[in-house]
Formats: sequence, structure tokens, C-alpha cells
Amino acid sequence: MGKAAARRLLADGHVVYAVARREESMRDLAELGAVVVAVDVTSEPDVVQLVKRITAERGGVDVLVNNAGFGLFGAVEDVTLDEARYQFEVNLFALARLAQLVLPGMRERRSGRIVNMSSMGGRIYTPLGAWYHATKHALEGWSDCLRLELAPFGIDVVIIEPGLIDTGFADVAAGPVLQRSGAGPYATMAKRVVEGTRQQYANGATPPSVIADVIAEAIGARRPRTRYVAGKYARMLILMRRWLGDRVYDRSVMSRL
Repeated sequence: MGKAAARRLLADGHVVYAVARREESMRDLAELGAVVVAVDVTSEPDVVQLVKRITAERGGVDVLVNNAGFGLFGAVEDVTLDEARYQFEVNLFALARLAQLVLPGMRERRSGRIVNMSSMGGRIYTPLGAWYHATKHALEGWSDCLRLELAPFGIDVVIIEPGLIDTGFADVAAGPVLQRSGAGPYATMAKRVVEGTRQQYANGATPPSVIADVIAEAIGARRPRTRYVAGKYARMLILMRRWLGDRVYDRSVMSRL
């Protein structure tokens, strides 16, 4: 999704600084005109230097798109707390630190936009996804509070909530789930979750370009919405969770296992 968004924003004429841990993974973006920078978003020196560089070269950051993240899956009993802490480091604290670094400049200019990539998983929940959902639920609440704090300074905070996106997520998540929970008391559930997830993706997922278009819309809108929901299953599951209540939602989820 990050690459698709960078391509779309470059096509729209924006100056794009694209960051990832490995600069070579972004060569295609560099060829399109992006400024690519090798950054570990959990490294304080890396992110501080990044913002200093952008400020020196461009006068500051106008729009921050926080897209970095990954999914940690497995039974709560089987996931170590060190793994859980790292999930929070990447999915919440890293983007929070970047926001802290760019906000002084945005406040001084009294303009700016922060776009946080959440997930439909920030509004719903699934078995074996406790730590991932915890980070996304936290991100939702954090973003809501930040939006209120920054409103007097003319800075917008936007949440994107993708559904099932064709990013290879099923294959990336399946192995670790089975490694952590595939042989213990949660083995049956783990195998069914993996099978169900793979089947959902096999039936078709939304292309990342759809989320790139949503990001572009959120950046270009004069008055952006606080939340954008897009992608397969996202709106349906969020509405089901909201209107049917916990017990009905629980039964619906568990009936598929």
C-alpha cells in the first residue's frame, strides 16, 4: 500500500519522501522521482535525522502518511511480551514519534495533515489477532485525541481503515500463526484461521491502488473526513460489529472456525 500511495502522490505532483528499512526495495520509486531514504521507524536517530533532512531541504513536512506496520498473530498465551511490545513499537509508537517531530513545524505554519493507516481491525476483532487489533484500536483512539488537540492549529488528522487488501498479508501471517499456536491447545483454531484467511484472499482482495486513491483524496480534500473506510469486507464488518453487538458478532466469527 505504501508503494501504491507513493506512486499516486508522485503522479499528482507531490514531492514524496519514501522511507523503508532497505533503500534498494524502493528503487522503482526513486526512478519515478521519489526521494528514498533508508529508515528504521523504530530508531530514534533515524527518524530525527529524516525530519531534519526534510526540513532543511523542503522547509518542513506538509503531509505525514504513517503507513508502516505489520500484523502479529497467534494466541495471547503463545505470543511473548517482547513480540507484543515490538508490535506496539512499530504500529503505534513509531508513528507517534514521527508526529511529534513534524508537529512543531506544522503548528508554526498553522497547516498540515497527518494520515494514519489503521485497519478495519481497528474497529473489529478476530481470534488470534489480539496484539495486532490492540495496536490498531489504540491507534484509533490516539488519532481521535490528536485530532482534537490539533484542530485549533489548522492541522487535520485522518484515519484510513482498509479491509482485505491484496498485499500478500495471508501468506506473511500464516507461517508465524502456525509456528506460535499450530501445535498446542489452540492448534485447531490456528489451522482454521489460516485456512479461512487464505480462502478469503483466494476469493479476491482489493488492489492497493484503491487505498492509494483514498489517501490521495484525504490529502487533497479541503475538509477531509475523519475516517475513510475502503476495501473488501471493511464497511460490512465494521457495520456488523457496530449494530449487531458483541454476542452476535462473536457467534458470526466463531461459526467460521
